[in-house]
Amino acid sequence: METESTLSLARADRSADQRALIERARRGDASAHRALYDTHVDRIYRLTCRLTGSEHLAREVTQDTFVRAFAGLEGFREDASVGTWLHSIAVSLSLNAIKKHKRERARNTSLDEAGTIAATAPRSDPLLREKLMQAVNDLPEGCRTVFMMHDAEGYTHDEIARTLGIAEGTSKAQLARARQKLRVSLAQFAGEWK
Repeated sequence: METESTLSLARADRSADQRALIERARRGDASAHRALYDTHVDRIYRLTCRLTGSEHLAREVTQDTFVRAFAGLEGFREDASVGTWLHSIAVSLSLNAIKKHKRERARNTSLDEAGTIAATAPRSDPLLREKLMQAVNDLPEGCRTVFMMHDAEGYTHDEIARTLGIAEGTSKAQLARARQKLRVSLAQFAGEWK
């Protein structure tokens, strides 16, 4: 079993490795860029996929996250880990992509067509996953982001607060609000999960 001092030494080693990797990447070392990408791409993709609700959009946002990060390495101050910095970029780009997608969808649907779509939409969807995802997608933006980061990705409230630039209490409040809204919107389906 690892002692606390052993864990502290391991964290210090990872931190030193991270700083060295960042310095190499700042000097344009392609292998350092690749190492940073390989280390973080899976978690960034999962986060963007859950935030945007679209695999296609998540791939775009993930790519844009690394493009922006690599272009802005000089601005990385190292007050947080590279992972936290990348996640803050990914969250910001995801939220912007969601807003852009909603604006484009609103422009592309005529008012007449919108009425017929709503009238013909099925009232009961047999796939619980779709019901859950729709309920999550219907959450207000801040609630959805905190819910996905905390409950789906396992971030702590401290990490969420630092990533989003909000107070830790705000993160907790947003999560409580999201869970309450989900309880209400999914109450009619409670029997289907038993």
